Amino acid sequence: MDGTLIDSVGIWNEVDRRLIAALGEKDPENVNVQGLRDAALAKYNTSDNPYRDYCGELARRYSSDLSMDEVVRMRTEISKGLLKDEVDYKPHVPELLKLLKDRGYILGIVSTTRRANIAVYLNENRNIIEKAPLDKYFSFIYTKEDAAEIKPSPAIYEKVFAEQDLKPDECVVFEDSLVGVLAAKAAGIEVAAIYDKYSAADREEINRLASYSFADFEAVIRLLK
Repeated sequence: MDGTLIDSVGIWNEVDRRLIAALGEKDPENVNVQGLRDAALAKYNTSDNPYRDYCGELARRYSSDLSMDEVVRMRTEISKGLLKDEVDYKPHVPELLKLLKDRGYILGIVSTTRRANIAVYLNENRNIIEKAPLDKYFSFIYTKEDAAEIKPSPAIYEKVFAEQDLKPDECVVFEDSLVGVLAAKAAGIEVAAIYDKYSAADREEINRLASYSFADFEAVIRLLK
């Protein structure tokens, strides 16, 4: 979802810049918040709530008196307006979804996005609702809460196979990040890598591991047509 279908990674970076500023960071613009977040999520990928642990790390990093849960609540409040009003599909995604649906493909979302964020995209984000509502195009949506381990673990994909009666060789997954590609590969699924500027540092490894690589979704549409 994030970074693949929707252009949201930059939004989350802005959320975390605002968060660390509130926690005491004097120069948030020059902090690699995505690097901090990715490292923490990889470290805590087997945790019941990796994002909660990430917020705890930020509290310790800035010697904050706030509890882990208080930092989580602060991050949630900061993100609310941005997720509702700023997040939008990447170029050509609505066109691709319509094309695939018309051709009879079963579409699903398998994401480390929180269920609460998906609910915002489903019910409140007009950019998404007006262009291609998630509940119209996707037959199933799995979120961070649906598996014991987040990507790069394949656990979420393995749950999809079991519950949706699917086999790995019946599926293709679009991923934008290295952890996403690693999860899909570990689950035995062919991976189509979509370029995202926020994963540019890992692009060489992503392209090496992926079955297919695309600069954008327009290239996917051209191939299908």
